[in-house]
Amino acid sequence: MKPALSVILLTTLIGAGQGLFLAWYSAEWLTLLKLLGPAAPVGGALAAVLSFVLLGAGLLASFFHLGHPERAWRAAAMWRSSWLSREVIALPAAMALIGACAVIRLGGLDGEIAVLGNGIPLMLSTLVGLGAAAAVCILFICTAMIYACLKFLRQWHSPLTVLNFFLLGSASGATLAAALAALIADPRFGYFAGLAMLLTFCALLSRGASLARNRRLRGASTLQSAIGVHHPKIRQLAQGAMGGSFNTRAFVHSYGASVVRLARRGFLFFAFLLPLGLLTVAAESAPLLCAAAFVLQLAGMMVERWYFFIEAEHPQNVYYQVIS
Repeated sequence: MKPALSVILLTTLIGAGQGLFLAWYSAEWLTLLKLLGPAAPVGGALAAVLSFVLLGAGLLASFFHLGHPERAWRAAAMWRSSWLSREVIALPAAMALIGACAVIRLGGLDGEIAVLGNGIPLMLSTLVGLGAAAAVCILFICTAMIYACLKFLRQWHSPLTVLNFFLLGSASGATLAAALAALIADPRFGYFAGLAMLLTFCALLSRGASLARNRRLRGASTLQSAIGVHHPKIRQLAQGAMGGSFNTRAFVHSYGASVVRLARRGFLFFAFLLPLGLLTVAAESAPLLCAAAFVLQLAGMMVERWYFFIEAEHPQNVYYQVIS
C-alpha cells in the first residue's frame, strides 16, 4: 500500500493525545485512592488541553486526505456498518469531553458531587473524565478496526493490529505525560515514567509479534489463479495500459527493499529502544530528556505507521506489477 502523510499524522497525533489523557486520568484515580501522592495543581488542566490540541491537530491533518473536505460530515452517515464512520463520530465526541474537562478545571468550575466509600470525593472533572476515557478507548478500537476488518489485507487482518494501535498510542501519550510531569514538577513523575516504560516495552513486544507474523505470510493469489491459467511459467510484461492509473497510484509503492528494511530498523530503534533508554536515564525527572524521549518516540511512531502501510500487500498488486 502507498502511505498517505495525512493519515500517518492523523493516527499518530490522535494516538498520542489519547494516550496522554488515559495516563493522566489513571493517575488521578490512583491519587483519589491515595495510592499516589498529591498532584500538581495545574497538571490535569494542562494534560487535558494538550490532549485536546493533539486530537484537533490529527483531525485537521485528516482533511488533507479528502477530495472534498466540505463533504466530510457525510462520512458519519454509515455508522451502522463502517468503522470509519464510527471513528468520525468517536473523535469529536472524545474531543468534546476532553475539552469539557479542560474548561471545568481552568474555569474553576470543578467541585465535589458525591462521596465514594472510605470518604473518597468524586469531582465533576473526574466524572466527565470517565466519559472522556471511555470515548478515547472506543476511538482506539474504531481507528484500528478500519484496518483490521479488511480480510483481503492479511497483514492488517489480525487482533494484533488493534492491540498495536492501543499500545503505541498509549506509550507515546504516557511518555508525553512523563515529560509534562517533569516540566511542572509533579510529584507523580515516577508513576508516569514507569508507565511509559512499561507501555513502550509492551508495544515493542506486540509490534515485534506482528512483524514476525507478517513475515511468515505467503501470498494467497498468483498470476495463475488470477487469470485461471495454471501454466508453471507465466510472466507479466505490462499491465495493459500506457501509463499509471488510480490503482497504481493508491496501492503500489515504489520504495526499494533497502528503504523498507531501513524504515523497519529505524522505527524499532526510535519508537521503542531509544525512548526506553532516555526514560531510564531521566529517573531524576529531567524535563529535557523526557521531552527528547517523546519527540523521538513520536517521530519513530510516524515511521512505524509509514511502514504499517508499506507492509500491507493489496491483492490487486498481483496484476499491477509492471507499469508500461
